[in-house]
Amino acid sequence: MSIARAIAATMLGALLSLSPRAACARGNVDVLYAGSLVNLMEHGIGPAFDRESGDHFRGYAGGSKLLANEITGRLRRADVFVSAAPRVNRLLMGPRHDGWVSWYITFAQSPLVIGYNPSSRFAPAFRTRPWYQVVQTPGIRLGRTDPKLDPKGALTVRLMRQAQAHYHIAGLASRVLGAPENPAQVLPEEALVGRLQSGELDAGFFYSTETSDAHIPAIGLPPAITPKALYTVTIVRDAPDPRAAEAFVTFLLGPQGRKLMKEHGLALRALEVTGNTAALPRRIRTLLK
Repeated sequence: MSIARAIAATMLGALLSLSPRAACARGNVDVLYAGSLVNLMEHGIGPAFDRESGDHFRGYAGGSKLLANEITGRLRRADVFVSAAPRVNRLLMGPRHDGWVSWYITFAQSPLVIGYNPSSRFAPAFRTRPWYQVVQTPGIRLGRTDPKLDPKGALTVRLMRQAQAHYHIAGLASRVLGAPENPAQVLPEEALVGRLQSGELDAGFFYSTETSDAHIPAIGLPPAITPKALYTVTIVRDAPDPRAAEAFVTFLLGPQGRKLMKEHGLALRALEVTGNTAALPRRIRTLLK
């Protein structure tokens, strides 16, 4: 056998040894997603989707509103957008916003909690005293996200204002948070967990999926004042790879994706479509029945 034929035979054998899905790998899917889902996306959904589809997940995490602004400003191209608040999608819908998306599906939720570093000097207080007393303690280092760029930051401000009324403590919100954009507390969403785990923060405001995933001790809050993240997914207009985008959303909302979401601490919701249902890709539409 000639050298050329031997090389060709080796390459053919390698191709045949691949699984049908891997052999059909055709593209990348670029997903912009809420920073609270880093662990789920990078260690759960992304790798599982790659194995199942033969396509390649490429994720970028950030505050939901910040990501929406980057889409409208053409700073980032995306196939899929995953938000932590339904209202953020409105910044992308309709002629006024250049029709970047025409529909979105709400699929899961996660309540706001207070997570604390178990090695912090304030940890014993969080275990024995009311949380609203501990977060007022002088010297405590709190972290949260920007209310202008991230739904969790806005929900944190709302939580503290509601807590102020709920517990009848005048000035509670301003004593704990300072100004809404207080630079001593506000951090990028994707950095918040790491800052807490490294000891730079004593406590912070998180979604329960984050503390569950990272094994961070957390304080649950009264249901009457606890806001929740509502996670949504959509395909962006002019997606670089609409086929891969449809495959990703189908996987995310299908049995395997929902199983992974539960494992990562998300509470699943019945799938709910908002917007132009006629524009839904066929494979995604079948999941709604």
